[in-house]
Amino acid sequence: MNTTQFSVVSSVFTLGGLIGALSAGPSCNRYGRLLTMRATTVSFVVGSAIETFASNITMLCFGRLIAGLGCGAAIVVVPIYIAETAPPKEKGLFGAFTQISICLGILVTQLLGYFLSKGNLWRIILAVAGVVGLVQLAGLTLVSESPKWLAEHESPQHARQILQKIRGHKADVDAEVKAWNIDATADDISEEEALLSAPPGSHPAPNPKAATQSIGIWDAFIHPTYRPAIIAVVAIMFTQQLTGINSIVMYSVSLLTSILPTTASLLIVAVSALNVVVTAVCAPLSDKIGRKTCILISIAGMGTCSLLLAFGLFFGVKILAAVATLVFVASFAFGLGPVPFILANELVGPEAVGATQSCGLAANWIATFLVSQFFPIVDKALGGHGKVYFIFAGFAVLSGSFIAYWVPETKGKSGMEEVWGKHEARERME
Repeated sequence: MNTTQFSVVSSVFTLGGLIGALSAGPSCNRYGRLLTMRATTVSFVVGSAIETFASNITMLCFGRLIAGLGCGAAIVVVPIYIAETAPPKEKGLFGAFTQISICLGILVTQLLGYFLSKGNLWRIILAVAGVVGLVQLAGLTLVSESPKWLAEHESPQHARQILQKIRGHKADVDAEVKAWNIDATADDISEEEALLSAPPGSHPAPNPKAATQSIGIWDAFIHPTYRPAIIAVVAIMFTQQLTGINSIVMYSVSLLTSILPTTASLLIVAVSALNVVVTAVCAPLSDKIGRKTCILISIAGMGTCSLLLAFGLFFGVKILAAVATLVFVASFAFGLGPVPFILANELVGPEAVGATQSCGLAANWIATFLVSQFFPIVDKALGGHGKVYFIFAGFAVLSGSFIAYWVPETKGKSGMEEVWGKHEARERME
């Protein structure tokens, strides 16, 4: 496989991710979170199978496109599902599991790649992804639909029963049910309504008791109520990628080989392990010190480490480059890695969550494509030696300043009215 073919095979996955992200929001609003998650898992299995048995570049690209569709959709719907089922006071902790899972997947893949990048053994790596998908698909048969989605689209009483089952029979769920703005306790809701609610995978009629109905991406963007939130989520998702994390994940071996020729590969495995550990350890912090605070500290750390990494590579200071790489990843795991995935559910009402999350993740995939495609080109154009990290440092300053000004804190707040400070913030932005 030559350089051009490798580039195409790599980027087609990103294209699939973009398409999946844009389609997942409307899909999970219309057909439910659970059915959409099952569909994404089928894409993982089918895509991995095609990749594993691919006999030519075209077939390999097609498999990666299918797998990318599933990944792009999953990264939209899974954080929504987690946010709607997690205990209100621990949404940050549970929301971090999305990023922990991604980091763990990267670590396992790099470990497999370290030992199996020989001959045709690379096919085993792709097959493992399909096996994981099958296990996940089996697990999803044991999972309930999101109570919040059920309340909006089927029976509020049935949704309350599901929430009670998730929280435990002795738990008080009145406050959560009240936040749905739907009457889920009325006496006129018959037992038959709960028992005869639409089965998983069907398309039930919208619940007339719902406060509002789901809206699409374009309608959300042009609506003055939701546009500030979409801008906030898109900005954070762009920042997550354009501060340079994927330059480390994708290209750090070739980047560090010049000064660490014998240990670069092992350093990257260590980086991935560190990412998992720090993300897991710091998961509760967003519930304690706030989402916005975690993100801003994370950006400051990454920007500083970008400068240190640039100097370390430029002057050939091995220890500086190695330490800067590790702290860079730790800073990412502190906030900018896990926190962005939970914000869409907290910045808008349930009727616009799917649209907002789709916009944000579409921006994320576009930024991922930009970094993966142009990082080597820009690095080469600047003469190498880490100069490109001065650009990442500059972007950290710009994006951090914008986020500090634009994005509100969501910790401990319920509903977009409280998050945005009633109407004042939005009136200022219009």
